[in-house]
Amino acid sequence: MSSTLPDYRQTVRPEWIDYNGHMSEAFYVLVFGHSTDEMMVETGLDSAYRAKTGCSLYTVESHIRYLSEVEEGAELTIRTRVIGVDGKKVRFTHEMHVGEPDGAPVATTELLALHIDQKESRSAPFPDEVRERLTDLLEKAPEWAGRAIGPVPAEAG
Repeated sequence: MSSTLPDYRQTVRPEWIDYNGHMSEAFYVLVFGHSTDEMMVETGLDSAYRAKTGCSLYTVESHIRYLSEVEEGAELTIRTRVIGVDGKKVRFTHEMHVGEPDGAPVATTELLALHIDQKESRSAPFPDEVRERLTDLLEKAPEWAGRAIGPVPAEAG
C-alpha cells in the first residue's frame, strides 16, 4: 500500500434518529454511500469523468454490520479501504466510527462495485489511470471482510 483515502466525516442529524432513539439503518447506508462517492472522487471517477465517459461505478453487492448504537449529534468518521481490484471490479470496505477511527467501529460495510458503461448497460474496463490509482490504494482486508449471514434454523411450529 503506498497511499490511503482520506476519511469521510458526517454528523448524525436529528431526522436520522428512529423510534428506538438511535440512528436508523437507512442512514447508515446513506453515510456509507456518501463515503463511496468520496472514494470515487479521489480515484478519478467523479462527475466530470461520468460526463466525459458515460461510465460510473455501480454497487452490485454489499454487507452491513450494525455493531453499536449511534446517537443524534454523533460525529462520524468513515475509513475506506480498497481491498481488491481487477479490470472491471473493485471490492472495498467502510468502517464507521464515532469520533476518531482509533477504536472499535460502530458499523462496517463491504461492497463490490462494477465499472459500468451506462450507454451500453454493461460492465466496461477501468481506464488505466483509474485502475492504477485503485491498485495503489490496495490494503489488506480487515478480519471481518468476507463474512456472510449464517443460516438460522427454522423452528417446527
